[in-house]
Amino acid sequence: MNFGFVLPNRGPLSTREGLISLAKQGESLGFDFMAVSDHIVMPRNISSTYPYTDSGEFPGGEFVGDCLEQLTTLAFIAGATSKAQLLTSVMVTPYRSAVHAGKVIATIDVLSKGRLLIGLGAGWMEEEFKAMGLNSYASRGGVTDEYISAFKEMWTSNNPNFKGDHVSFSNIAFEPKPMQKPHPPIWTGGESPAALRRAGKYADVWYPIGNNPKHRLQKPEKLYSYFEKVKENAYEVGRDPESISLAYAASWYDERKAHTTESGDRTILTGSFDQIASDIGQLKEVGVDYLLIDVLGFDLLSSSTGESKERMEAFSTEIISRVIN
Repeated sequence: MNFGFVLPNRGPLSTREGLISLAKQGESLGFDFMAVSDHIVMPRNISSTYPYTDSGEFPGGEFVGDCLEQLTTLAFIAGATSKAQLLTSVMVTPYRSAVHAGKVIATIDVLSKGRLLIGLGAGWMEEEFKAMGLNSYASRGGVTDEYISAFKEMWTSNNPNFKGDHVSFSNIAFEPKPMQKPHPPIWTGGESPAALRRAGKYADVWYPIGNNPKHRLQKPEKLYSYFEKVKENAYEVGRDPESISLAYAASWYDERKAHTTESGDRTILTGSFDQIASDIGQLKEVGVDYLLIDVLGFDLLSSSTGESKERMEAFSTEIISRVIN
């Protein structure tokens, strides 16, 4: 199994020094990848429902306007590291023009020597779409699907040519191509039926977050049932279902105390290291190849670089070493 952690691009830890320190520490501890989320502007008032909290409120709202741009941040981290892979977690696909985003992604992959992982999602915050002058919120799923096809055309064709409802280009040379062939692995997020169809049709890796209240995937057997649906969708469009890998994001990870579900059960990936190691074993059994944890937590104001590094070190010592050994 491959282990990753979240890097901050909001809050007091998202400084040049903080990012370099956490990235270098994570790489030296044996983490396989590191992830950065995506916001370009932060509306002062948000009424859109955030999919991954029970209340629907977006965490970290006190940092209005405070966010480092995702792709620029990953390019910076690429220069400070040498081995770990770099994940967009996820890139809100409609926020950038397809050709420009495709070029930036290819550039980072080349300059990082093939370490980029492309997590793609459709987005959820209507206010952010509007702030950037985008009218694509209602059609964001279709835009995302089309962008993925356009990306693949740019990254693999010697004479890229694409005509769609949202993206069109021709008569272009697109070089350099990404270092990874045929292109950087595409991870698609989301747990809805539409997201599962997207994963089956386009993804190299399906990448759910387990605490979506509408699609709670905190039991390995339920996660497996959703992954089976992704594979069914892949088969229906003529893809090899076994070509798709499974990732799992656990933003609630907590080795300091056990959390409980509404039914009173312990929440997966919380509690003692023995409990967490057992959970990871179960996730591995249902096919999880990549696990992303967040040692920063939603309360960014109370997080510190020192505490985050201590938690990363503990995870490396108590979990990664067990799995490897």
